[in-house]
Amino acid sequence: MEPLQQTIPAVLARLLRDAPLSPEKVTFAWRAAVGAAIARVSAVRLSDDGIVWVQCEDDHWRREIRRSATVIKERLVALLGVEVVKQVKVPGASPKRRSGR
Repeated sequence: MEPLQQTIPAVLARLLRDAPLSPEKVTFAWRAAVGAAIARVSAVRLSDDGIVWVQCEDDHWRREIRRSATVIKERLVALLGVEVVKQVKVPGASPKRRSGR
């Protein structure tokens, strides 16, 4: 018997992959991949070349999404397919660097 925590993501991925690609599908996959908190403070768009562009107004969340981009990409690939998602990019202000002085 397979645990429910493993079954639900597999079923969700299968359903998503079979559905036609649309902005709504990408938004749904984004919410499933990042959770409700990050989904509330961000918006996504998938370009034709497989880049998931993430818009976020807050520097804190922008840094968190950038820091987690590899994991987020893996989750999106699992939900949408390796042929659909190539990269996750978060444009905007760069994280502030501390001066060593």
